Amino acid sequence: MTDSSAHDIGQSLWQSCVDQMAQELPEQQFNTWIKPLTAHVQEDFSKVTIFVANRFKLDWVRAQYGSRIAQMLERLYGQPVQIELAITPRETVIRGQNAVVARDLALVEDIAEVGEDRNGGIPKNRLNSMLTFDTLVEGTANRMARAAAMHVATMPGHLYNPLFIYGGVGLGKTHLMHAVGNRLLADKPGARILYIHAEQFVSDVVKAYQRKTFDEFKDRYHSLDLLLIDDVQFFANKDRTQEEFFNAFEALLAKKSHIVMTSDTYPKGLADIHERLVSRFDSGLTVAIEPPELEMRVAILINKAKAEGSEMPEEVAFFVAKNVRSNVRELEGALRKILAYSRFNQKEISIALAREALRDLLSIQNRQISVENIQKTVADYFKIKVADMYSKKRPASIARPRQIAMYLAKELTQKSLPEIGELFGGRDHTTVLHAVRKIGGERQQMTELNQQLHVLEQTLKG
Repeated sequence: MTDSSAHDIGQSLWQSCVDQMAQELPEQQFNTWIKPLTAHVQEDFSKVTIFVANRFKLDWVRAQYGSRIAQMLERLYGQPVQIELAITPRETVIRGQNAVVARDLALVEDIAEVGEDRNGGIPKNRLNSMLTFDTLVEGTANRMARAAAMHVATMPGHLYNPLFIYGGVGLGKTHLMHAVGNRLLADKPGARILYIHAEQFVSDVVKAYQRKTFDEFKDRYHSLDLLLIDDVQFFANKDRTQEEFFNAFEALLAKKSHIVMTSDTYPKGLADIHERLVSRFDSGLTVAIEPPELEMRVAILINKAKAEGSEMPEEVAFFVAKNVRSNVRELEGALRKILAYSRFNQKEISIALAREALRDLLSIQNRQISVENIQKTVADYFKIKVADMYSKKRPASIARPRQIAMYLAKELTQKSLPEIGELFGGRDHTTVLHAVRKIGGERQQMTELNQQLHVLEQTLKG
């Protein structure tokens, strides 16, 4: 193996590890501690040296994530891998007396990096330039949210203010927000834009109270043209933070600046958030992002494989998409595993290779058939939205798949009738019992229904 190919495979191994960590850690933790890490993998893959920015971060990463990273690398590579943490080498080596100055400067930089913005208080927009509308795969799951976000990006301060996007983890909410910021920045390079996670806003409020720097805080947040804030559910039970966000919200809307927010639930479903703030969240446009449908998942896999310089055959993409249903982040993680496995073994991408690369994930799924998984699979099969499983809608095109999903939930899980009813939008257990008896009886008489159920059962069981 050449040095360059060994290096490429080593980097693929590390990237696969990082991608897997992204799936398992909360986004804020991942972005703060894991994403900035770089690594050097030895040619024989026996040791991985992980570089960290400073001593504080090195100690924290070693204590909190060291063993997890080692286990992840071992699982991906198939045998134990030694890990070593080191501080990123500085570009200039200063000798003699200057070494003391260099050490002191490094210490000052490390403290500043942990506690302060490094740019004199001027807010950075924190946008990821790779997350644009062009790199977002469109499908029925995100079409309305994407259209609203595009409108905001091209005409900020007009309609849909605020724009509130909600949905589960890894469905593309953050991607959409960055896309809005990047599009506005391309059209108006001087626009004052800031993307932050809600936890960062909480932290900024705490610092402002501790240091009595509320004038600076208001200068920062009240003068923006576009505020993009992720996961506002983190404001729960934080009264002072909610008060300051309410003030910032009012100030920005008064000057026709735009606000885009994301959450894991719709505004009125937020717990422990002041009613007046919830009403502001709900005063513009609220849109949901659903889990991606099968065709969209296939498109995502093929497109992201191309972006990585690889071709994924369509039948492999369908195999992976059928087995990884929950979100885009998990799809990306599965893709990275397959690409790394293909490179390590120098084999073409095929269904057999994908099955081997994802064996841990597939075995977990086979052991754990959940009601949520059943709902997603049935919704995919009958081309309806997952949200229709919980809704009160009753047309046959929705009611029938819902009854089939209830039947499969009773057959394939250990859930009781009341528990299943609760997971289908709070329905009474008698509704579930009716569906189970109806579908079970018709299965014996209707060949087409029996065939549909057989396909669904095989898909769920892997």
